[in-house]
Amino acid sequence: MASFKSTKIPIYPKLGEKVTPDTLYWKNYKAPAQIKEFGAVTSIDFSPLAPHNYAVTASTRIHIYGPFSQEPVKTFTRFKDTAYSGKFRSDGQLLVAGCEDSVVRLFDVSGKVALRVFKGHTKGVHVTDFTSDCYHILTGSDDYTCRLWDIPNSTELTSYKEHTDYIRCGTTSKLNRDIFITGSYDHTLRVFDARVEKSVMTMDHSQPVESVLLYPSEGLLVSAGGRYVKVWDLLKGGQPLVSLKNHHKTVTCLSLSSNGQRLLSASLDRHVKIYNTTNYKVVHNFDYAASILSLALAPDDESIVVGMTNGVLSIKHRKSPEEKKEVAGKQRMRPVYRVFVKGRNYVPKKDDFLVSKPVKSHLAKYDKQLKRFNISKALDTALESWRKNRNPEIMVAVMKELDRRGTLKNALAGRDEQNLSQLLNFLIGNVVDPRFTPVLITATEMILDIYQAVVGQSSVVDRQLVRLQELVEREIDYQQDLLEVLGMLDTLFAASLPRKEVPCPGSSRPNGLAEGGLGAPGPQLQAA
Repeated sequence: MASFKSTKIPIYPKLGEKVTPDTLYWKNYKAPAQIKEFGAVTSIDFSPLAPHNYAVTASTRIHIYGPFSQEPVKTFTRFKDTAYSGKFRSDGQLLVAGCEDSVVRLFDVSGKVALRVFKGHTKGVHVTDFTSDCYHILTGSDDYTCRLWDIPNSTELTSYKEHTDYIRCGTTSKLNRDIFITGSYDHTLRVFDARVEKSVMTMDHSQPVESVLLYPSEGLLVSAGGRYVKVWDLLKGGQPLVSLKNHHKTVTCLSLSSNGQRLLSASLDRHVKIYNTTNYKVVHNFDYAASILSLALAPDDESIVVGMTNGVLSIKHRKSPEEKKEVAGKQRMRPVYRVFVKGRNYVPKKDDFLVSKPVKSHLAKYDKQLKRFNISKALDTALESWRKNRNPEIMVAVMKELDRRGTLKNALAGRDEQNLSQLLNFLIGNVVDPRFTPVLITATEMILDIYQAVVGQSSVVDRQLVRLQELVEREIDYQQDLLEVLGMLDTLFAASLPRKEVPCPGSSRPNGLAEGGLGAPGPQLQAA
């Protein structure tokens, strides 16, 4: 007697989702760990030195976390008001931060007291960064000025007041200590050279600028503001290259992968978009529970840290090779053989016999009913599974198997009002899904054939039948509209193609240029 084959449940891809190498790469992060901060997380910065601790700026303090720590390993609380933009120096030994009280503070990462205090701004300082020589600090403030400070002498070197609104982002060149860039709510980006008294380049973002980012080569600049992410070519005088509009709320922060091939942008719409920097197409997307204010990618891409407006810090770590093997091992079945030996410490040899261990196949509930030819109960079991976990694939697979056996009509017949209502509810929710339509349309026709005699006896069933009819009619209208649009497009494409000239029979001239043809001027036209 042949063994029973369990019902094969096909795996349908989600609508609009394609499995690509980027999908597999970015899904290779573990479930996020979450840490509650004291306020909205406005800035995250990774230390360039291993083990790559990161500084989190929120409320009136800066916390430094280890790569896998749930508690801060260091805390700086010497702020009288809200702190902003905690940034590490390239050697990882110093940390600078601005504050709403207009004072800039410089800390030793191994200490607690501020090493230097820079006073000169008149409003909150939202931008801080170190220059590439490690001896100067860039600051940008709500007083419309950006300034350079000398660390050893605690003095102001130069000040620029070219912006006409708040300066909320900025960055320094890692290749030239004198070059830095600022972005402002006056919609402009300005490139400054400390050796010149005014800016050397200006770009119009057309929206309040929230974040700027330099590529490692520093030939390209990325700016974020409004719903736009824009890329500028600095080597061509700030020429705009790309304008991206993939978010539906303000883009607040940017980050770049370690190899520079992927650009990340985060927004108040709770999404993180990942772009391929070759063609700037979105290759992946992360969703979060609240609006995002800050984003940082570890220097080795081993973790993604996101700060949100609700004060939650979300950390995603990449799975280690051991964890990947462990997950793969859980998915594999148990070994199908066993080595029978006498001694406990016996090492299997090459010529030992391997005796297979029988593997019991556990059938699903609907398969057990199908094996007993209880077709109605099999359909009921699949329907119950759909009601619990809303997974239509099992129900569709069972219907397809019953239709293959020629017993689907029998399984659908003989149902009371409650069971029929549940079946119609399932059809209403899934009949227009193109993945399931071929199977469910057949089931719908069978139900109408079976129960048309009892229409009008139940108000619940009648309403569901009307709803089902409206869905199918609307889908038919959509398909007809799409066919009409497709016909129009075919006509337009055919008309846009260049006409191929074919010689007329018996003439060496091209078609349309023969005597008396449309392309040749007639006698009347010449006389005129």
